[in-house]
Amino acid sequence: MTPNALASPLTLPCGAVLPNRIAKAAMSEGYADAAGHATPRLEALYRRWAGSGAGMLLSGNIQVDPWHLERPLNLVVNDEGGVDALRRLAAAGTSGGMHFWAQISHSGRQVDAKINAAPLSPSDVEIEVMRGAGFDFAPPQAMTEAEIDAAIAQFAFTAKTVKAAGFTGVQLHAAHGYLIAQFLSPHSNRRTDRWGGSLENRSRFLLGALAAVREAIGPSFPMSIKLNTSDFMKGAFTNADCVALVGMLNHSTLDLLELSGGSLEQPKQVGASFKDEGQDKLPESTRKREAYFVEFAGTVKAAAEMPVMVTGGFRTVAGMVEALESGELDVVGLGRPMIADPETPRKILSGEIDKAAAPEATISLFHLMGWNNMQLERLGDGLDPDLGWDGEAATSEYKALEAANFAALLQSRAA
Repeated sequence: MTPNALASPLTLPCGAVLPNRIAKAAMSEGYADAAGHATPRLEALYRRWAGSGAGMLLSGNIQVDPWHLERPLNLVVNDEGGVDALRRLAAAGTSGGMHFWAQISHSGRQVDAKINAAPLSPSDVEIEVMRGAGFDFAPPQAMTEAEIDAAIAQFAFTAKTVKAAGFTGVQLHAAHGYLIAQFLSPHSNRRTDRWGGSLENRSRFLLGALAAVREAIGPSFPMSIKLNTSDFMKGAFTNADCVALVGMLNHSTLDLLELSGGSLEQPKQVGASFKDEGQDKLPESTRKREAYFVEFAGTVKAAAEMPVMVTGGFRTVAGMVEALESGELDVVGLGRPMIADPETPRKILSGEIDKAAAPEATISLFHLMGWNNMQLERLGDGLDPDLGWDGEAATSEYKALEAANFAALLQSRAA
């Protein structure tokens, strides 16, 4: 196998062209300012990734609602505030002609209780997370029709604003347990009106948001979604649901479908499983592929009329090329390897390496998030990653930093 296939360009349905088949996947950065606006450190991070050699960069989730954050110091675009800083961020991420897409998100019930003591969700179903994991979620409130319409309008406003700021595409986050995924899952969506019940009804929020966003950004601007191949949890969104939903999405104007899986309740996106995986549990004998979701992605790709990107677990060039050449995907998404080595795509495409960095091989699952987030802090400060950093020590520093970020956010709101 050679990386040549990964170097081929991809023309999207809207006419935009990605210069190669490697994309930097979205990862939460957590260093906007307390008002949710972009900062010089965020610019520095994306200016560095703009020189990575990737065909496209996705931002970390940009929130459409300041009361529904995934973590403190998320970037928020919900009004005209911070537009100049957003333009500077877009300019940094698009430097050198790079594609830089804004991933826009609403956390729904998946927001810390210190940020929102009464979060909105399709239904009043609480999140079930592992005890001792450090999460504190308040019971959600079932959304009214007016609140649903308002949330769809928020997605459209944010999409229009990031386009005007200079981003070159937009992605709606419909995976990993955030609001759109909450609507899609019968586990979290217990509604009996037109927004719940059948898959057609549970998909109504996503399809409405896509239509509103397309109207806001126009026909030639790239539009993507990130979707779970499965929630890998009994009674939740299944791979069969995903395939059927893609059939509906074929009639939309979607330019790229990114596939992932899991949520905070069942973190398959980092290779972990804490609950019954239901009908999508793979027998151990078939778990031979390095990418977590590629076994399911091929089924979805066969039903999809738009290009497909798969993120989660790719490390070897041979594995990436095999998935591309076998028709299981069109774009490879890389996340954590882009933290450990920000030039990973360039090195893959030049043949300099045949395997991306895999720090998760030596770091405990319970320290991985802290380790990666502290490496991001180094990148934002213009430093190189410290691959020798002990996972437990990095996690301790991350917890202290996140506590300080919470304090800064809450102090700003109280002012």
